[in-house]
Amino acid sequence: MIAWNDGTWMHAPESVSISDDTLVVTAKEGSDAWRRTAYGFVHDSAHALLTPFGVGEAMEVTFRAAWEGQFDQAGVFVRVDDERWVKSGVEFADDHLGMGAVVTDGHSDWSIGYVDDWLDRDITVRVSRWADALIVRARADAEDWRLIRVTPFGEEAVAAAGPFLAAPTRAGLTVRFLRWERTTADTVLH
Repeated sequence: MIAWNDGTWMHAPESVSISDDTLVVTAKEGSDAWRRTAYGFVHDSAHALLTPFGVGEAMEVTFRAAWEGQFDQAGVFVRVDDERWVKSGVEFADDHLGMGAVVTDGHSDWSIGYVDDWLDRDITVRVSRWADALIVRARADAEDWRLIRVTPFGEEAVAAAGPFLAAPTRAGLTVRFLRWERTTADTVLH
């Protein structure tokens, strides 16, 4: 397990507290991470608690929230710099909870699929770092892992990763992060 105070906030959230080994975080209204594609804007204000993330490691985060605001989001953020990063997790959009990823290399893309049955459950996102890729998996409670994304990611990149949240359209999104763990990267895709 990684201690909550072992990370550094990329952008400070509205509030942070630790209670019974749970990190309770409230996002600032208007926080988000996105670069250019389709919308034309750059948002670099998401709240990510980051620690070094090397090749051969996996970063796993478990969390829960009341998903109700348009684009409420939480999961795992992997950052190289302002232009190169990946966020993967759930996002509430158009009255549906979606599980997906945004991969950014100068411009962002977004892949998502509905997971409405995960609304009131503990969600875990796991990102494994291979020499040439990030492998993203997720699950609700103790269900089987679902493969979410395979994306290129160079082994030379100096990266940091950890839990993140953002609330682009409202105040009051509070996420309860239940677990943050560094383990060995998954070795197979299937």
